[in-house]
Amino acid sequence: MKNYLLKSSLSVSVFLLALCFSTPSFAAGGGEHGFTLMDWFWKFLNFGILVFLLVKFVKKPIQDYLQQRKENIEKTLNEAKEAKELAQKALTEVEERLVLKDKEIASILEAAKEGGEKEKARLIEEGERMRVKILEQAKINIDYEVRKAKEAIQTEAAEAAMARAEELIKENITEKDQDRLFQESLKLLEGKN
Repeated sequence: MKNYLLKSSLSVSVFLLALCFSTPSFAAGGGEHGFTLMDWFWKFLNFGILVFLLVKFVKKPIQDYLQQRKENIEKTLNEAKEAKELAQKALTEVEERLVLKDKEIASILEAAKEGGEKEKARLIEEGERMRVKILEQAKINIDYEVRKAKEAIQTEAAEAAMARAEELIKENITEKDQDRLFQESLKLLEGKN
């Protein structure tokens, strides 16, 4: 690259030098008369030297630069083409994976829906069994409580009847009745012995 820059700067210097030498020859011709054959000769000679110097010193660096630029452009185009092909391939793969993922998601959703329906049916069935068990247990508990309440009521009724009977006996019994009951109890006891 340094060689290229050195040659380019040398070529530009030669060009400017040739340009400087050609300008005085144009200005040297006087304005009072026309161009002579010698003036034309110097102009052509200056121009020829300029072209020769340009071709000698600038042609090769320009060709090299243009060739390198062409190769870089071709390389960039090839890389861009390869990158485009890779991107297209990757895009195709991604699209295929997305289609597969969509199918996979749909199958997962379907399986989840079926599982949910089965779980719902199982929960309903289990709830019905629990309802029946709860009703049976409630019936057993109610029967037990009713039986217990009846026994309590019967016990209370018997105790109340006994207390009332005792009160009635105490109120209505006379001494004569007491003697008679005592005598009957003695006869019963003697009869058992």
